Amino acid sequence: MPIKKEKLSNPDLGALIEGLTGAGVKFIIVGGLAAVVQGAPVTTMDVDIVHSQSYENISRLLKFLKSVEAVYRRPDDKLIEPDKDDFTGKGHVLLSTRLGPLDILSVIEEGNGYEDLLSHTVAMEFKGRLVRVLSLEKMIDLKERSKDPLIKKHLPILKEVLRQLDRL
Repeated sequence: MPIKKEKLSNPDLGALIEGLTGAGVKFIIVGGLAAVVQGAPVTTMDVDIVHSQSYENISRLLKFLKSVEAVYRRPDDKLIEPDKDDFTGKGHVLLSTRLGPLDILSVIEEGNGYEDLLSHTVAMEFKGRLVRVLSLEKMIDLKERSKDPLIKKHLPILKEVLRQLDRL
């Protein structure tokens, strides 16, 4: 079946998470969705994850990406599928899938990868499976140290959510 590039008006972020967990991919949800699932009143239209870079995990990730017809998000109509080398470095892979946008990050702020972040996650149940989500505390910590004003824009919201949860 040929891959088609088209805008998805209603992404199914839950289906992306369910597919990743069902495929046995080891990942941590970061970014806007991590904030949303912990109660932050922000909006997101994609899934951002940091993945384990083990050979086995990358193999599972690639198999899942093929099943959801993942291609790089690009300004032109060229369709480029990701390959294993895209997930072994320090970069970001920004994809369109038939379920919605998926950003796969090798590292986030300050070079933090999967292993670095694992102890700063909370486990949440999603459709009978546990998913790892970057904690609000770690998100705030990383955003406070950033020099990028765009990264800092949700900082007051995240701090208020923590205050309301009595965790700050």
